[in-house]
Amino acid sequence: MASIIGVASSPFPTQTSHLLPSRSNSISSLIQLKRDSVRRLLLLRVNCSSRQVGDAETESESKVVLPDTSADIGISAYNWCAALGGIGFLETSYLTFLKFTNSEAFCPVGDGASCGNILNSSYSAVFGVPLPLIGMVAYGVVAILGIQLGQKSRPLGIGEANGRLVLLGTTTSMAAASAYFLYILSTKFTGEFCPYCLASVLLSFSLFVSSIKGLGFQEVQKDVGIQLLIVLLVVSTLNNSYSDSQPTNTGSAMAEMEYFTTEITSESTPFAISLAKHLRSIGAKMYGAFWCSHCQEQKQMFGREAAKLLDYVECFPYGLKKGTYMIDACQEAKLEGFPTWVINGEVLSGEKKLSELAALSGFDMKEELTEAK
Repeated sequence: MASIIGVASSPFPTQTSHLLPSRSNSISSLIQLKRDSVRRLLLLRVNCSSRQVGDAETESESKVVLPDTSADIGISAYNWCAALGGIGFLETSYLTFLKFTNSEAFCPVGDGASCGNILNSSYSAVFGVPLPLIGMVAYGVVAILGIQLGQKSRPLGIGEANGRLVLLGTTTSMAAASAYFLYILSTKFTGEFCPYCLASVLLSFSLFVSSIKGLGFQEVQKDVGIQLLIVLLVVSTLNNSYSDSQPTNTGSAMAEMEYFTTEITSESTPFAISLAKHLRSIGAKMYGAFWCSHCQEQKQMFGREAAKLLDYVECFPYGLKKGTYMIDACQEAKLEGFPTWVINGEVLSGEKKLSELAALSGFDMKEELTEAK
């Protein structure tokens, strides 16, 4: 029995000793597979989340950078408008001062006659308003708009979008007027040179380009119709203004002449000297032209000494040339010929005898002699 039991029992421990290790190995391998799969899932999740964060950061960086760049471009364009508008304002202020004081402009290039010839022509005013004064207002508006738009504030109390449109409309009108005057300079004033005029043209065109850059080409394209309407309005206004300007009749038919003076050879009588003093004291004016023979004869009636006492206005102080009209003072007087007297508000054309001038002005020689005694 013992042997049988020993033989029968011997296989069981052997089988169990072989089976237990295999089961433990399989269980450990399953556990290891689960751990590896969990690690792989964690790594995948980490990688996906890092990629999403990276993409989000890239998109946010691109969104932040682009607006800053466009803003810098807009500000720099409006700063240019402010600077150029300020320069134009100073130039036109100087020319406006000269216009109202009847002073001569300083011409750094060329002869002084060229500047005065153009600045005092009939093209220097629009419906009686001096052109430098109009330019001074326009440049001032552009400078103010440029400063306020560059600072991102409400320009002139209106919205930023409306301020940009006003700036574009103003610079468009200035560029259109400059192109018109550039054509006038090249056709009516051949051989003449006006640095102030050319500087204004350059400033106007530069302001127009700067305003387009600030607003953006896409926005400008939306308002092309309004811009064309502004150009047509400016050109038609200038045409109507200058068509109403009446040049002297003989000026267009006569050849070009340089300005000259004629010596008065006759002696003045006491009556002529007293009459000349009286005419000046009441504000009487004599309008004439250097090439007018009747004007010279009128001066000869007064004589050398008395003629110097008269308030004489030369209507062509820069000579007679193509495209040159009378100065503004003569145009405002609405002259019909030379010489023309304006006495007590009455316009009198043609030569007048001294006795006629005395009667028209209320001059009494006897009273003058009595007062002199």
